Amino acid sequence: MAVFTLPPEMIKFYKKNIEYVTEHAVDPDKRRYAVDGEAPRHYIDIDHYVHEGEDPFEVVPRKWNDAVEKFTEDTLQAYGIVPWHINVMMIRLTKAFEAKDVDRILKLSADIGHYIGDSHVPLHTTENYNGQLTGQRGIHGFWESRLPELKSMDYDYFVGRAEYVENILDDTWENVRQSFSAKDSVLEFEQVLNDKFPQDQKYAFENRGKTLVKTYSEDYSNNYHDMLDGMVERRLTQSIVKVGSYWYTAWVNAGQPNLDELLDKKPSQKMIEEDIKLDLEYQAGKIKGREHQD
Repeated sequence: MAVFTLPPEMIKFYKKNIEYVTEHAVDPDKRRYAVDGEAPRHYIDIDHYVHEGEDPFEVVPRKWNDAVEKFTEDTLQAYGIVPWHINVMMIRLTKAFEAKDVDRILKLSADIGHYIGDSHVPLHTTENYNGQLTGQRGIHGFWESRLPELKSMDYDYFVGRAEYVENILDDTWENVRQSFSAKDSVLEFEQVLNDKFPQDQKYAFENRGKTLVKTYSEDYSNNYHDMLDGMVERRLTQSIVKVGSYWYTAWVNAGQPNLDELLDKKPSQKMIEEDIKLDLEYQAGKIKGREHQD
Protein backbone atom coordinates (compact mmCIF):
# COMPACT_ATOMS: atom_id res chain seq x y z
CA MET A 1 0.00 0.00 0.00
CA ALA A 2 2.95 2.32 0.52
CA VAL A 3 3.42 2.29 -3.26
CA PHE A 4 0.24 4.35 -3.68
CA THR A 5 1.59 7.17 -1.51
CA LEU A 6 4.38 7.87 -4.02
CA PRO A 7 4.62 10.79 -6.49
CA PRO A 8 4.15 10.22 -10.25
CA GLU A 9 7.91 10.14 -10.85
CA MET A 10 8.20 7.02 -8.67
CA ILE A 11 4.89 5.23 -8.74
CA LYS A 12 5.21 3.63 -12.19
CA PHE A 13 8.43 1.88 -11.22
CA TYR A 14 7.05 0.67 -7.89
CA LYS A 15 3.69 -0.40 -9.34
CA LYS A 16 5.53 -2.45 -11.95
CA ASN A 17 7.44 -4.18 -9.16
CA ILE A 18 4.73 -4.19 -6.51
CA GLU A 19 4.48 -7.98 -6.42
CA TYR A 20 8.19 -8.36 -5.78
CA VAL A 21 8.29 -5.71 -3.04
CA THR A 22 5.18 -7.16 -1.38
CA GLU A 23 6.36 -10.77 -1.54
CA HIS A 24 9.85 -9.98 -0.26
CA ALA A 25 8.79 -7.70 2.59
CA VAL A 26 8.92 -10.83 4.76
CA ASP A 27 12.55 -11.61 3.84
CA PRO A 28 13.99 -10.02 7.01
CA ASP A 29 11.93 -12.45 9.09
CA LYS A 30 13.19 -15.34 6.98
CA ARG A 31 16.76 -14.23 7.55
CA ARG A 32 16.23 -14.49 11.30
CA TYR A 33 16.45 -18.25 10.78
CA ALA A 34 19.50 -18.13 8.55
CA VAL A 35 21.63 -15.06 9.24
CA ASP A 36 23.47 -14.32 12.47
CA GLY A 37 22.91 -10.76 13.62
CA GLU A 38 19.58 -10.34 11.84
CA ALA A 39 17.29 -10.57 14.87
CA PRO A 40 18.38 -7.33 16.64
CA ARG A 41 17.49 -5.32 13.56
CA HIS A 42 13.77 -5.83 14.25
CA TYR A 43 13.40 -4.28 17.71
CA ILE A 44 14.89 -2.25 20.52
CA ASP A 45 14.27 -3.15 24.17
CA ILE A 46 14.56 0.48 25.12
CA ASP A 47 13.34 -0.07 28.69
CA HIS A 48 16.37 -2.26 29.42
CA TYR A 49 18.52 0.84 29.82
CA VAL A 50 16.59 2.62 32.56
CA HIS A 51 15.42 2.39 36.14
CA GLU A 52 11.83 3.10 37.09
CA GLY A 53 10.82 6.68 36.44
CA GLU A 54 13.57 7.43 33.93
CA ASP A 55 12.88 8.38 30.32
CA PRO A 56 14.75 5.90 28.12
CA PHE A 57 14.78 8.37 25.26
CA GLU A 58 16.80 10.73 27.41
CA VAL A 59 19.13 7.95 28.55
CA VAL A 60 19.90 6.24 25.23
CA PRO A 61 21.80 8.45 22.74
CA ARG A 62 20.23 8.70 19.30
CA LYS A 63 23.54 8.58 17.43
CA TRP A 64 25.11 5.15 17.05
CA ASN A 65 28.67 6.08 18.01
CA ASP A 66 27.47 7.89 21.12
CA ALA A 67 25.37 4.89 22.13
CA VAL A 68 28.27 2.51 21.54
CA GLU A 69 30.53 4.67 23.68
CA LYS A 70 27.98 4.71 26.49
CA PHE A 71 26.77 1.08 26.43
CA THR A 72 29.14 -0.92 24.10
CA GLU A 73 28.17 -2.41 20.78
CA ASP A 74 27.63 -5.87 22.28
CA THR A 75 24.99 -4.47 24.61
CA LEU A 76 23.23 -2.60 21.82
CA GLN A 77 23.17 -5.73 19.67
CA ALA A 78 21.81 -7.75 22.59
CA TYR A 79 18.84 -5.43 23.11
CA GLY A 80 18.04 -4.38 19.56
CA ILE A 81 19.13 -1.80 17.01
CA VAL A 82 16.07 -1.11 14.84
CA PRO A 83 16.27 2.74 14.76
CA TRP A 84 19.94 2.72 13.83
CA HIS A 85 19.51 -0.06 11.29
CA ILE A 86 16.72 1.80 9.49
CA ASN A 87 19.09 4.76 9.17
CA VAL A 88 21.78 2.49 7.69
CA MET A 89 19.26 1.01 5.27
CA MET A 90 18.28 4.49 4.12
CA ILE A 91 21.90 5.28 3.28
CA ARG A 92 22.10 2.06 1.27
CA LEU A 93 18.82 2.73 -0.54
CA THR A 94 19.94 6.24 -1.45
CA LYS A 95 23.13 4.82 -2.98
CA ALA A 96 21.10 2.22 -4.87
CA PHE A 97 18.97 4.99 -6.40
CA GLU A 98 22.11 6.93 -7.32
CA ALA A 99 23.48 3.87 -9.11
CA LYS A 100 20.08 3.03 -10.66
CA ASP A 101 20.67 -0.51 -9.40
CA VAL A 102 17.30 -2.19 -9.82
CA ASP A 103 18.22 -5.25 -7.77
CA ARG A 104 19.29 -3.25 -4.75
CA ILE A 105 16.47 -0.72 -5.03
CA LEU A 106 13.91 -3.51 -4.88
CA LYS A 107 15.61 -5.55 -2.17
CA LEU A 108 16.31 -2.56 0.05
CA SER A 109 12.84 -1.09 -0.47
CA ALA A 110 11.26 -4.37 0.65
CA ASP A 111 13.61 -4.74 3.61
CA ILE A 112 13.29 -1.20 4.89
CA GLY A 113 9.52 -1.46 4.72
CA HIS A 114 9.68 -4.43 7.06
CA TYR A 115 11.92 -2.70 9.60
CA ILE A 116 9.78 0.46 9.56
CA GLY A 117 6.72 -1.70 10.21
CA ASP A 118 8.49 -3.35 13.14
CA SER A 119 9.38 0.02 14.63
CA HIS A 120 5.66 0.84 14.77
CA VAL A 121 4.81 -2.21 16.88
CA PRO A 122 4.70 -1.36 20.61
CA LEU A 123 5.95 -4.78 21.70
CA HIS A 124 9.07 -4.32 19.55
CA THR A 125 10.21 -1.66 22.04
CA THR A 126 10.26 -3.58 25.32
CA GLU A 127 11.98 -6.47 27.06
CA ASN A 128 8.50 -7.80 27.79
CA TYR A 129 8.08 -8.32 24.04
CA ASN A 130 5.75 -11.29 24.31
CA GLY A 131 4.21 -10.71 27.72
CA GLN A 132 6.53 -13.35 29.12
CA LEU A 133 7.35 -11.19 32.15
CA THR A 134 3.69 -10.59 33.06
CA GLY A 135 2.09 -13.96 32.36
CA GLN A 136 0.72 -12.83 28.99
CA ARG A 137 2.76 -15.02 26.68
CA GLY A 138 1.37 -14.88 23.15
CA ILE A 139 0.28 -11.24 23.24
CA HIS A 140 2.84 -10.27 20.59
CA GLY A 141 1.21 -12.33 17.86
CA PHE A 142 -2.22 -11.40 19.23
CA TRP A 143 -1.63 -7.66 18.72
CA GLU A 144 0.55 -7.88 15.61
CA SER A 145 -1.18 -10.67 13.66
CA ARG A 146 -4.51 -11.82 15.07
CA LEU A 147 -6.14 -8.40 15.41
CA PRO A 148 -5.19 -7.18 11.90
CA GLU A 149 -6.24 -10.55 10.51
CA LEU A 150 -9.75 -10.02 11.90
CA LYS A 151 -10.14 -6.25 11.60
CA SER A 152 -7.89 -4.86 8.86
CA MET A 153 -10.60 -4.98 6.21
CA ASP A 154 -12.40 -2.24 8.18
CA TYR A 155 -9.38 0.08 8.37
CA ASP A 156 -9.12 3.36 6.46
CA TYR A 157 -6.10 3.19 4.16
CA PHE A 158 -6.37 6.71 2.75
CA VAL A 159 -3.16 7.68 4.47
CA GLY A 160 -2.12 10.62 2.32
CA ARG A 161 0.97 11.24 0.24
CA ALA A 162 4.59 10.44 0.96
CA GLU A 163 6.49 13.41 2.35
CA TYR A 164 10.17 14.27 2.45
CA VAL A 165 11.75 13.55 5.85
CA GLU A 166 14.46 16.00 6.82
CA ASN A 167 16.15 13.82 9.44
CA ILE A 168 15.58 10.08 9.12
CA LEU A 169 17.29 9.15 12.39
CA ASP A 170 15.26 11.65 14.44
CA ASP A 171 12.06 10.60 12.69
CA THR A 172 12.75 6.92 13.29
CA TRP A 173 13.38 7.55 16.96
CA GLU A 174 10.07 9.42 17.14
CA ASN A 175 8.31 6.40 15.62
CA VAL A 176 9.90 4.20 18.30
CA ARG A 177 8.93 6.66 21.02
CA GLN A 178 5.29 6.58 19.91
CA SER A 179 5.34 2.78 19.87
CA PHE A 180 6.89 2.64 23.33
CA SER A 181 4.31 5.06 24.72
CA ALA A 182 1.58 2.61 23.62
CA LYS A 183 3.10 -0.59 25.04
CA ASP A 184 1.69 -0.14 28.57
CA SER A 185 -1.84 0.04 27.16
CA VAL A 186 -1.19 -3.02 24.99
CA LEU A 187 -0.25 -5.05 28.07
CA GLU A 188 -2.55 -3.56 30.69
CA PHE A 189 -5.74 -3.67 28.61
CA GLU A 190 -5.20 -7.32 27.77
CA GLN A 191 -4.64 -8.12 31.44
CA VAL A 192 -7.86 -6.34 32.40
CA LEU A 193 -9.78 -8.20 29.72
CA ASN A 194 -8.24 -11.53 30.69
CA ASP A 195 -9.26 -11.06 34.33
CA LYS A 196 -12.93 -10.49 33.53
CA PHE A 197 -13.43 -12.63 30.42
CA PRO A 198 -14.75 -16.22 30.71
CA GLN A 199 -11.60 -18.31 30.36
CA ASP A 200 -13.37 -21.07 28.44
CA GLN A 201 -14.23 -18.50 25.77
CA LYS A 202 -10.84 -16.83 25.45
CA TYR A 203 -9.46 -19.25 22.85
CA ALA A 204 -10.88 -21.05 19.83
CA PHE A 205 -9.67 -23.59 17.31
CA GLU A 206 -9.52 -22.68 13.61
CA ASN A 207 -8.42 -24.46 10.47
CA ARG A 208 -5.33 -23.00 8.80
CA GLY A 209 -4.95 -25.00 5.64
CA LYS A 210 -4.82 -28.58 6.80
CA THR A 211 -3.83 -27.68 10.36
CA LEU A 212 -6.12 -27.07 13.32
CA VAL A 213 -4.63 -24.28 15.45
CA LYS A 214 -5.48 -22.73 18.80
CA THR A 215 -5.92 -18.97 18.63
CA TYR A 216 -7.62 -16.10 20.44
CA SER A 217 -11.39 -16.26 19.89
CA GLU A 218 -13.11 -13.64 17.77
CA ASP A 219 -15.13 -12.47 20.77
CA TYR A 220 -12.01 -11.97 22.91
CA SER A 221 -10.19 -10.34 19.99
CA ASN A 222 -13.05 -7.95 19.25
CA ASN A 223 -13.24 -6.89 22.90
CA TYR A 224 -9.50 -6.26 23.02
CA HIS A 225 -9.54 -4.36 19.73
CA ASP A 226 -12.32 -2.12 21.05
CA MET A 227 -10.40 -1.44 24.27
CA LEU A 228 -7.38 -0.35 22.22
CA ASP A 229 -9.63 2.24 20.53
CA GLY A 230 -8.06 2.26 17.07
CA MET A 231 -4.43 1.82 18.16
CA VAL A 232 -3.68 -1.06 15.79
CA GLU A 233 -5.14 0.82 12.83
CA ARG A 234 -3.23 4.00 13.72
CA ARG A 235 0.11 2.23 14.03
CA LEU A 236 -0.46 0.24 10.83
CA THR A 237 -1.58 3.14 8.67
CA GLN A 238 1.18 5.40 9.97
CA SER A 239 3.75 2.77 9.08
CA ILE A 240 2.37 2.65 5.53
CA VAL A 241 2.85 6.35 4.87
CA LYS A 242 6.23 6.27 6.60
CA VAL A 243 7.45 3.53 4.25
CA GLY A 244 6.43 5.60 1.24
CA SER A 245 8.00 8.71 2.76
CA TYR A 246 11.31 6.97 3.41
CA TRP A 247 11.45 5.58 -0.14
CA TYR A 248 10.65 9.06 -1.44
CA THR A 249 13.30 10.67 0.78
CA ALA A 250 15.99 8.26 -0.41
CA TRP A 251 15.05 8.99 -4.03
CA VAL A 252 15.17 12.77 -3.48
CA ASN A 253 18.50 12.51 -1.66
CA ALA A 254 19.84 10.51 -4.60
CA GLY A 255 19.10 13.42 -6.93
CA GLN A 256 15.70 12.23 -8.17
CA PRO A 257 16.98 9.81 -10.83
CA ASN A 258 14.64 9.03 -13.71
CA LEU A 259 13.05 5.73 -12.71
CA ASP A 260 11.23 5.46 -16.04
CA GLU A 261 14.59 4.38 -17.46
CA LEU A 262 14.40 1.29 -15.25
CA LEU A 263 10.91 0.15 -16.24
CA ASP A 264 12.18 -2.41 -18.76
CA LYS A 265 14.68 -3.91 -16.36
CA LYS A 266 13.85 -7.05 -14.41
CA PRO A 267 15.42 -8.58 -11.29
CA SER A 268 18.68 -10.24 -12.27
CA GLN A 269 19.21 -13.98 -12.32
CA LYS A 270 21.67 -13.53 -9.46
CA MET A 271 19.01 -11.90 -7.29
CA ILE A 272 16.50 -14.61 -8.15
CA GLU A 273 19.04 -17.26 -7.14
CA GLU A 274 19.71 -15.44 -3.86
CA ASP A 275 15.98 -15.34 -3.14
CA ILE A 276 15.70 -19.08 -3.76
CA LYS A 277 18.68 -19.73 -1.48
CA LEU A 278 17.09 -17.68 1.29
CA ASP A 279 13.84 -19.59 0.98
CA LEU A 280 15.68 -22.91 1.21
CA GLU A 281 17.63 -21.77 4.27
CA TYR A 282 14.42 -20.52 5.87
CA GLN A 283 12.67 -23.84 5.30
CA ALA A 284 15.68 -25.74 6.60
CA GLY A 285 15.70 -23.59 9.70
CA LYS A 286 12.04 -24.31 10.33
CA ILE A 287 12.53 -28.01 9.77
CA LYS A 288 15.34 -28.00 12.33
CA GLY A 289 12.97 -26.42 14.81
CA ARG A 290 14.68 -23.05 15.12
CA GLU A 291 11.98 -20.85 16.54
CA HIS A 292 11.16 -17.34 15.39
CA GLN A 293 11.46 -15.08 18.39
CA ASP A 294 8.97 -12.25 18.02
